[in-house]
Amino acid sequence: MSRVTEAEVAEAAVKVLTDRASGRATIKELVEEIPNYLTLSAEDLAPSQTRQGEALWEQQVRNITSHKASPGNAIYEGKLVAIPGGLALPGSEVAA
Repeated sequence: MSRVTEAEVAEAAVKVLTDRASGRATIKELVEEIPNYLTLSAEDLAPSQTRQGEALWEQQVRNITSHKASPGNAIYEGKLVAIPGGLALPGSEVAA
């Protein structure tokens, strides 16, 4: 099994947020929940060489925000919105 893509991680994040009444989550909450929505390979679970204490796939969660100005990115495409410390579904950026 090969590594998941940033797009697949973003799609799983959308699913996590859709299942939340608030439509919002911190990066930590997403990291905890995404494995329930996405099958991760041994390669995905390997330690990141650039972020100590983090698996490679976890870095992809943060990359969603880092790459927000790139076509194809979930934020760029309007599927997700960056909020302080996390992500939200469009329209859920402001806490209720």
